[in-house]
Amino acid sequence: MPGWGRLFSVRIGTNRDAGSESMSVIDTQPAYRWIVVCASALILAIAMGAIVNGMSAFVVPMQEEFGWQRGDITLVNFAGIMGLAFGGLVWGRQADRRGTRPVVLFGAIVIALCYLLASYATTLWQYYLVFFVAGFFGAGAIFPPIMAAVGNWFAVGAGMAIGIASAGQALGQGAVPFISSVLIARLGISGAFSAIGFFMLLTLVPLALLLRQPPPLNNTSSSTIADDENMPVPPNVVITTMCVAIILCCTCMAVPLMHLVPLIQDSGISAIDAGSVIFTMLVVAIMGRLAFGILADKIGALQAYMTATLWMTVMVFGFTYIENLKWFYIYAVIYGFGYAGVMTGVLISIRVLIPPSRRAAAFGIITMFGWFGHAIGGYMGGALYDFSGNYTMAFAVAAITGVLNLVVVSTLFRKTRVRASLAAA
Repeated sequence: MPGWGRLFSVRIGTNRDAGSESMSVIDTQPAYRWIVVCASALILAIAMGAIVNGMSAFVVPMQEEFGWQRGDITLVNFAGIMGLAFGGLVWGRQADRRGTRPVVLFGAIVIALCYLLASYATTLWQYYLVFFVAGFFGAGAIFPPIMAAVGNWFAVGAGMAIGIASAGQALGQGAVPFISSVLIARLGISGAFSAIGFFMLLTLVPLALLLRQPPPLNNTSSSTIADDENMPVPPNVVITTMCVAIILCCTCMAVPLMHLVPLIQDSGISAIDAGSVIFTMLVVAIMGRLAFGILADKIGALQAYMTATLWMTVMVFGFTYIENLKWFYIYAVIYGFGYAGVMTGVLISIRVLIPPSRRAAAFGIITMFGWFGHAIGGYMGGALYDFSGNYTMAFAVAAITGVLNLVVVSTLFRKTRVRASLAAA
């Protein structure tokens, strides 16, 4: 198998034998890798859908039942994502030492039990505590180990595999709020938390047992220094720039993810219909994640990332002008397809711009800042709603962070072009 540095060189067009070598590697890869991909996609759909924006369906019901402000309620989501951000750094390392299956299995049990505990909560601090634990010990033990494991099963073709797994997450981010809305209407807030918790135990545990460690791959890659020299931009520069970029893009995308359902409900539309809009949006996002993965192969990872970010930035504020359910559906479908490519672009950019010897650590650091962005955007939307009485200001700030992200990523793109030109000369 060619060294990773050589595979990177193949990607930028300096090795004419790339096609035949890649095909020979593909032929020797184990078929079980696709079971790992499918199980990972389903685990991410359920667990990440619950932590990242599953609370969006509970915002208005909690406000009506307990009289809490929306900013205070969205801090529950903030606590969960902050737990995920910090927990990922801890549990990613544990997965390297102990293997993926035991760590993910532990996380699956914890997140399920936390949802069951949430059904007994009666005060905000109890929700904050339970969801922080669910994020740190639950989702934090699931997301980084799974994303690393999926990539490790593929010597080549990991981009598409990661796209499929992340598409599962997109499905969950739409399905969990929609199903939660239905459960809340029928069972109440506590009943909904309890039902979701039992469902997690019944599904996440057997799915986690399907995960295995990949067989060892022959590794003829060069040293860390040589890997670094093969990169168009120094890895430390890439990591720093991507951390800034991802916190901005995730702040932008978190506002509609967390507040689109309440925004639609403010137009007099039922909670179930509002939940169905975001479900539809994130089902379309599955196709968007795969499509932008293919686009990245054709035009480049950073170019695909910038295209998706521009799409999201241009459209995000438009949600505040819609009042009709039909147009919410139409607009959400268009927005969802483009916004979904942002995370695909991030993941593929990390893979292309960071050498293999540093990629896992870079992934943990960069995605941690992404979860910070999700937490900030989710809370900011609620706080600005409480301040202004509507969502106009929140969605406007989301658009501004999208513009800033484009500035940061375009700067990194220009650096890669300049370094590549100098190397070619």
